[in-house]
Amino acid sequence: MTPSAYQDLTARQQRLYRLAHLQSIAQWDQAANMPAKGNEARSLALAEMDGLLHQLATDPALTGLLDAAAAEPLDDTQRANLREIRRAWRAANALPQALVEAKSLANNRCEHAWRSQRPANDWAGFVPNLREVLAIARQEAELLSQRAGLSKYDALLDQYEPGMRSADIERAFAPLRQWLPGLIRDVTARQSHETVIEPVGPFPTAAQKALGLDAMQLMGFDFAAGRLDESTHPFCGGVPEDVRMTTRYREDNFLPSLMGTIHETGHGRYEQGLPRDLLGQPIARARSMGIHESQSLSFEMQLGSHPAFAGLLSPLLIKHFGDQPAFEPGNLHKLLTRVQPGFIRVDADEVTYPAHILLRFDIERALIEGQAEVDDIPALWDAKMAELLGLDTRGNFKDGPMQDVHWPAGLFGYFPCYTLGAMYAAQWFATMRAQQPDLDAQIAQGELGGVFDWLATNVWQNASRYETPELVRRASGEALNPAHFEAHLRSRYL
Repeated sequence: MTPSAYQDLTARQQRLYRLAHLQSIAQWDQAANMPAKGNEARSLALAEMDGLLHQLATDPALTGLLDAAAAEPLDDTQRANLREIRRAWRAANALPQALVEAKSLANNRCEHAWRSQRPANDWAGFVPNLREVLAIARQEAELLSQRAGLSKYDALLDQYEPGMRSADIERAFAPLRQWLPGLIRDVTARQSHETVIEPVGPFPTAAQKALGLDAMQLMGFDFAAGRLDESTHPFCGGVPEDVRMTTRYREDNFLPSLMGTIHETGHGRYEQGLPRDLLGQPIARARSMGIHESQSLSFEMQLGSHPAFAGLLSPLLIKHFGDQPAFEPGNLHKLLTRVQPGFIRVDADEVTYPAHILLRFDIERALIEGQAEVDDIPALWDAKMAELLGLDTRGNFKDGPMQDVHWPAGLFGYFPCYTLGAMYAAQWFATMRAQQPDLDAQIAQGELGGVFDWLATNVWQNASRYETPELVRRASGEALNPAHFEAHLRSRYL
């Protein structure tokens, strides 16, 4: 019996998924295990795989199959999957294979060099590689924008946050720009009168890793379907059946590793919670990076920094580091919620964190739209850090514009997703509390099922069945409402 056009399309998607599985494990290994001298060969291999995946995704036969499948009697799930197949097909066809391969090669080379250039504060060495990455990103943005009728930056943003435009981001961020500076001032002034006991280290890496694994277990991570390793920049990769998380360690301070691990566990549980019966199809993918970040921030900020959660972490700290006054739950919560403007985005508290995103959003949009060049980045960075956080980053490239992996890896358009994620996460928890008035009491008892079950039902299992605005409306009863984020911060910190 001849398969239908839709069945032909799903079989092709399954093949793309399996090849992308191998690619994702090779990328994880490149970041976590690969010896330095292997990078050029690995970069060439990954570029080859990117080219092959692009070739399969742009097969001319797909045009007829997509049109034929649209005329077939499909159910709602199949129609949603077809919508997502067509969206990916449209984006792939905007780009020539040579550009896809050149992008892969340039990004891998730049990211690998960045790993040693950043600790050396070597901005001059970093610039030539970043220029090449930016040039290719601009070409990609130009081609995608022509195809989709969007601005260049919006065309890249659409890859991470489908349907979202920079005008939407500005609408969501405009109130934030107004109230955030005052909130930072008010909270730091309030906390300046508090007494906080600092933990006494050192905190051995082996003990930190064991602590991270215990925290992951507390938060329901399935170790039969994933693992934790170490890399220069924490991330969550792999595939839903085999999630690969990484973190990084500092022996003078365990909190960045612990909270980074909790953050990545949110990503990992989202991937593990995607609908297994549909894996391999675009409908079973995470909806967007903003929704993905809403999961990591639900775990790290909404739950991990919850006053009652400190009571769950305290015994784990004593188990791995020994007892000390700093680990008392009330003091631990103060440590987890200290608001202190700092240089490093991934170590930032949840109040100052959005300032780091506003800075990056403004700069990367200017870079892609041709309003700024690589050589302009340090001055733009220094001015915005002084304006937003009152910090001086002049000459400090490693803790300034070189600190993130995103630009060296060509991920322009990703940064806004972090603060969108924080806004979604606040909205999820506002909804949970309305539906489960005893939610905070449950958390205090160590009963986290109310949180995880709600996320699984409303976010994880829906995957990409609905476009983002519809997913948000179904989950919370309203469109994205940034007021929930402001209310959350004021409630927790003031």
